[in-house]
Amino acid sequence: MEKITLKVNGMSCGHCVNAVEGSVGKLAGVKSVKVHLKTGNVDIEFNPSEVSLSKIKETIDDQGYDVE
Repeated sequence: MEKITLKVNGMSCGHCVNAVEGSVGKLAGVKSVKVHLKTGNVDIEFNPSEVSLSKIKETIDDQGYDVE
């Protein structure tokens, strides 16, 4: 398992948290997702042999948020 923290811009409310945690959490290989709304950080634990970092970033982007 690999742990990363992504900086995500545009999240401002509970709906944003649910959108990001829900969509990324459904990806195969993702063990955990935790959004920290105040800082804009998203902690993700995932298996890189099952899901790529680029796929995770793309999923967040598809929800309408900007990943740095």
